[in-house]
Amino acid sequence: MATVTIVVGVDGSESGLAAVRLAAREARWRDRPLKLVHAFVWPTLRVPPGQAGGGLREQAEALLKQAAAVALEAEPAVQIWTELITGAPAPVILGQAHEAELVVLGDRGLGGFSGLLVGSVAVQVSAHSSTPVLVAKGRMDFEGPIVVGVDGSSTSERAVGLAFEEASVRGAELLAVHCWTRPVSTGPGDMLPLVYDTDEVAAEEERLLAEALSGHSDRFPDVTVRRESVRDRPGRTLVGFSEQAQLVVVGSRGRGGFTGLLLGSVSQQVLHHAHCPVLMVPGK
Repeated sequence: MATVTIVVGVDGSESGLAAVRLAAREARWRDRPLKLVHAFVWPTLRVPPGQAGGGLREQAEALLKQAAAVALEAEPAVQIWTELITGAPAPVILGQAHEAELVVLGDRGLGGFSGLLVGSVAVQVSAHSSTPVLVAKGRMDFEGPIVVGVDGSSTSERAVGLAFEEASVRGAELLAVHCWTRPVSTGPGDMLPLVYDTDEVAAEEERLLAEALSGHSDRFPDVTVRRESVRDRPGRTLVGFSEQAQLVVVGSRGRGGFTGLLLGSVSQQVLHHAHCPVLMVPGK
């Protein structure tokens, strides 16, 4: 069996089953086997043997069996296997991510706080994974373009590459979105120009966007690309475009953020507010 897999977290929730369906389709599109993983947390609670342990394990195995049936129904040709792993969900999934091509999670699992927009496991894994993380949320009808945020950073470059791959395997249009707000202050004492040519700034931003896409377009000649250079905040703009998209691809960290943060402000805004699945791409 191939060692490179699509890994999906299973917890029995509706969000988790939506992630299983999405992961099954990704496995078919990418010609990869699908690995369904459930984090079995009971042994870490140190409950004495014989006190509900067997029953909980049976329930966990039943969740995996149900998820496998859902995946098989969605994509009968995909090779599927399951694994029950002792541990808390986020560390378990992160451990599996090292040998995976893609990790897929639901945006809300069981037992979370109802006021959260995205569950803690999805946020933790997205922040710490070295493998791209696809969070299933919102509409999942596989219609509309693939939207990717472009800002010229190294992480954005990787996000653009994966967005082209997704557009190619899905037969979808790629909408590349670049946002700019300059000229703005970059720090204390930074003097802004009293007069500047907005058209000249806009043309420069258009060139940045075109350059970010050029090499990838050569690799994926089958992908139709549409470019949008927008003078607005990137998080708000990408969330707006997500209303008509089937997927938003964004780097976990872009330009201009605080280096100590694991997720940039734009990626957090998109992860929490997008109306469709979000593919979070880590930096190398």
